[in-house]
Amino acid sequence: MSLTRVCSLTDLKEDEPAGFEIEDVPVVLVRQGETVHALADVCSHAEIALSEGEVTGEGLECWLHGSCFKLTTGEPTSPPASVPVDVYPVSVEGDDVYVDATVAKNR
Repeated sequence: MSLTRVCSLTDLKEDEPAGFEIEDVPVVLVRQGETVHALADVCSHAEIALSEGEVTGEGLECWLHGSCFKLTTGEPTSPPASVPVDVYPVSVEGDDVYVDATVAKNR
């Protein structure tokens, strides 16, 4: 794995998406407690930044058309998106959040 330090855990607010560029890959991080999820920061339906959306009970919702994606798998949970977004491995070590943007599930 090629982990890159992205931010501190304390930089991420609970259930608030935060967008980052990791090795030229747009990634959105969502913190839930001590767990951090990393997904591609591009909606598979309309190529809109998911980091501008919001976290709901269903997952991460795109603000433009309402497509929603599971934080754990990137699978769409509501239309119009029908294609999953990539998810990336995350490691939290102490207060540091690391992401491997070279290994994507769903590609």
